[in-house]
Amino acid sequence: MHFKLFRRYWQLPLVMLWLGEAAALVLAGVLAQHFSGSVAGGIYSPASAVLFCACVLISMIGMGLFSRRLRERTAGIVARLTFSVLLGGIGSGTLLILLPMESWSLRTVLIAMVLAWFALLLVWLIRRTIVDEEKFKRRVLAFGAGRNAHRITELRRRADRRGFRLVGYVRVEGEDPQVPAGKIVATGESLREYVKEQEVDEIVVAMDDRRRHFPLKELLNCRLDGVEISELVSFLEREAGKVYLDVLNPSWIIFSDGFRRDRARQLTERCFDLLASILVLAVSTPVMLLTALAIKLEEGLRAPIFYSQDRVGINGQIFKVLKFRSMRIDAESDGKARWAQADDNRITRVGGLIRKLRIDELPQILNVLKGDMSFVGPRPERPEFVSELTAQIPYYGERHSVKPGITGWAQLCYPYGSSVQDATEKLQYDLFYVKNHNLLFDVLILLQTLEVIVMGKGAR
Repeated sequence: MHFKLFRRYWQLPLVMLWLGEAAALVLAGVLAQHFSGSVAGGIYSPASAVLFCACVLISMIGMGLFSRRLRERTAGIVARLTFSVLLGGIGSGTLLILLPMESWSLRTVLIAMVLAWFALLLVWLIRRTIVDEEKFKRRVLAFGAGRNAHRITELRRRADRRGFRLVGYVRVEGEDPQVPAGKIVATGESLREYVKEQEVDEIVVAMDDRRRHFPLKELLNCRLDGVEISELVSFLEREAGKVYLDVLNPSWIIFSDGFRRDRARQLTERCFDLLASILVLAVSTPVMLLTALAIKLEEGLRAPIFYSQDRVGINGQIFKVLKFRSMRIDAESDGKARWAQADDNRITRVGGLIRKLRIDELPQILNVLKGDMSFVGPRPERPEFVSELTAQIPYYGERHSVKPGITGWAQLCYPYGSSVQDATEKLQYDLFYVKNHNLLFDVLILLQTLEVIVMGKGAR
């Protein structure tokens, strides 16, 4: 079961889990006030408990605990929970100093952290042992069994199948079956009656050729019965978080609910960029100064700290991106652009460290303040690579309809790319962002980037 809010699809089991965790955190905050003896006259401070809850929840988002793609074992979950509670406690403790609240002391924060850790762990254990997620999944029937329908069989990961359970595939006359034979079902004379009998919630139209044998009347009757009818590309986008290029067609882009660039969105995006840039710049200035010093110590006082490079921005405009230099000065002495590779011998020792921690990207904050980039968006590429990729990959130019970003959806979902194939995979996530981007999505991406930094994912 799912619903749409803020132009994003939300799985009901996950939302229920989040609400349960939020309630557990608020309760931990209230009990901490009681056990710390800081309750004055028997009056608790719910605002303090809510503040603590918000800080921990934000940390949990940053550690990827609310991500549909989380595939950690129990030990990994416990480690992420521990780190989230620690960050949340530090955040709420800092706010306590800035905004003193009655019935809320540092001792209260420490007790709340301990109670929150046990409460969150209990919620996760209950979810894993008692809650049957299968009962919350939509029952999906695929109409088609050919090449396009085969794309559904490729959703093998548990994270990609968290929202649905496949009833089967309906073979269409003239199609060459490309799906497992055991999954092909016979609907009989009436698709409508079969859907009722199998309690199907959604039909995915996955025919190879809609011009022949399209069941218009049957699908119309099913839709009027309350069954959701979806296009294959929309279904895959919703479940996998990316736009599949091999089933994409221009008409879907034209008529889809997305790809908007209205003035309100541009204004909120700019305000968000400015606010986030100022905050990050204030926090990261000491780190940037230490990075500059480390580069000088490794390569000499005359060695440049930064390097600028041409990148392609919104609407194909060229701008100069600014980064900490992580490669040797003669890395491309022949003037030929190269992809960065794993264990690249052009990377310096300091460069390897700052790349892993993503510190080399921090000077791009100046590009954001200037307006060439956003904090969140597709990764800006070099003009040489863009020309090559545009010629080889369909719809590659569409990623330039928004500003490039320091971090982005593709960077969270796919490791560092160093080939045309990697660029193709990342484009599918970039198109998902271009279609669905909004302020809430940007905030979630920015928070989850913390996980990439802490876990060292995708750095090269």
